[in-house]
Amino acid sequence: MKFLAITLIVHRPDPVTGVRKPTHDRFREVLDNALLAEELGFDGFGVGERHERPFISSSPPVVLSHVAALTKRIRLFTAVTTLSLLDPVRAYEDYATLDHLSDGRLDLIIGKGNGAAQRDLFDVTPEDQWDRNAESYEVFRKIWRQDKVTAETRFRPELKDAEVWPRPYQQPIRVWHGSATSKESVDLAARYGDPLFSANVTNPIEPYAELIRYYRERWEHYGHDPADIAVGAGTAGLYAARTSQEALAAYRPVFEGNLAFQKSLGLEPVFPTLEDFVERSSALIGSPQQIIDKVHRYHERFGHTVLHLHADASGLGDAQHRDSLERFQSEVAPVLRREIPDPPFAWGPVRATPEAEAEPASGPVPEPVSAPAPAPASASVPADR
Repeated sequence: MKFLAITLIVHRPDPVTGVRKPTHDRFREVLDNALLAEELGFDGFGVGERHERPFISSSPPVVLSHVAALTKRIRLFTAVTTLSLLDPVRAYEDYATLDHLSDGRLDLIIGKGNGAAQRDLFDVTPEDQWDRNAESYEVFRKIWRQDKVTAETRFRPELKDAEVWPRPYQQPIRVWHGSATSKESVDLAARYGDPLFSANVTNPIEPYAELIRYYRERWEHYGHDPADIAVGAGTAGLYAARTSQEALAAYRPVFEGNLAFQKSLGLEPVFPTLEDFVERSSALIGSPQQIIDKVHRYHERFGHTVLHLHADASGLGDAQHRDSLERFQSEVAPVLRREIPDPPFAWGPVRATPEAEAEPASGPVPEPVSAPAPAPASASVPADR
């Protein structure tokens, strides 16, 4: 199993102290957390993309380029690239450049994104964002694979024998599809034989398990080998302590602060108590053995081989946060690495293969499939895709 540390660069008052750091200090904190993740042996570091309050993660290529310059080994992830809002040509240029600067350490997780403010900012509607996401991805993957690209498009000027520079370092870059609430992103991932990353942060396990089951069904429908499936999953929080009692005592102020923040926004909490949050959410709060057991329970439903954890302290003290990550890496991760397999591909730079070069038929963009809307996530956890 592989482990990522991920930040959405939430910029709001600390849920315990009520103090909001200056923007400059918050960015420095992100860089420090990336260095800590590499020092402790995490396999990847991810930066989200949001274009609305309370986030300052509007430019992940810039942040990840700085992280690339400071680190040597750790892979770099977007979490997620909101491709429905972006021009795929411009997105390709940014990420191809970053991939060269990082020596091929880049993975993308793409998704349509959410939030009305950022849709308005980019003049995207709820009715067309899935079509935009699918079209942008199809153009994006063509540019990454072809020296000259011709593409008929609805949402940007058409391309005819277009050349886009720089040409790629990884051939092609690995793209994961972020999934949270609906089947469109799941079907798109399965159609192209791409890995899936489940948000897995807002609700209990059932809706996420159902989407992953659907992904596996569609994967086989499109004729891919089930042995090649790769699934990642998020977590809603982390605090690893010597005992469960210590973990609950340390995390309770964080939970109560986040609960008060949700209520201040008029949101109905999905998990009304800390005990319910620990029991029914994906949060990993407890002793090392409790965390190991919980990851295994989720793995039985998801079959996931990549797990993301919070890179940010998110209300914990700096010493508490570091102690928790160190305990996870020393007492939890080694067991999970032994007992749960890695994804079915090399973790290093992606190199071209005949299979990777083959282009599946695009077909029509899937019609939107209605799904029950989840309760909105706290701004302290990764956003739905």
